[in-house]
Amino acid sequence: MINPASFAPLLERFFTERLMQQRQASPHTISSYRDSFRQFLKFACKRLCKPPSRLSLEEVDAPLIVKFLDDLEKRQGISVRSRNLRLTAIHSFFRFAAFEAPAHSAQIQRVLAIPSKRYTRTLVPFLTRAEVDALLLAPDRNTWSGRRDHALIESHAGKRTTLTSIMRFIVVVGLAAVVTALVAAGVFLYRDRGQGNRVMITLGIRVLLSATLVAFLVFSYWMGWIAPTGVR
Repeated sequence: MINPASFAPLLERFFTERLMQQRQASPHTISSYRDSFRQFLKFACKRLCKPPSRLSLEEVDAPLIVKFLDDLEKRQGISVRSRNLRLTAIHSFFRFAAFEAPAHSAQIQRVLAIPSKRYTRTLVPFLTRAEVDALLLAPDRNTWSGRRDHALIESHAGKRTTLTSIMRFIVVVGLAAVVTALVAAGVFLYRDRGQGNRVMITLGIRVLLSATLVAFLVFSYWMGWIAPTGVR
């Protein structure tokens, strides 16, 4: 009978029973979890001066895991996102251990309470022409899936290019109309010498055009067509 306080048998059953049989996890997930525990076991062996086969579940507690995560960030220099992936693997194991070793429920609860860190996602507002070309060259067009991916990327890039051209044209035309109305108001003011209402009409048109252009830009931002850095 497997001793529930032994860490190594529980870890083996986590991979063979939980991940492979019950959840039927993908090879990528299993490889990611394997690498996470490989790093953790190396760290635990150095800290506790014990080989992985002699570790007990009691020794794999929340303070040890927090030190492991801090070591990943500070000494190995991994990103917060990678740190959170390692923590996800550890959380998954301890959720499995909660049913296999209920005598250690308090310790398992403390491990599961370790939070993930927040991180700032890097946004890509637009791609350059060279980046789009690199994406188009990436799929292998000798295969069906490659031709499909190439068509999808080309279609999406074409739509973005068309949208960018339309947005720039509208903004340039709008600004030109505003400047034209402002110049016309100055000309009418000089010619009419303060008589007539052509100046007021032209200035009114200029204000209307400016308000329309601003409203269009706000609407485009709300729709996601443009970003603070430019056209998406």
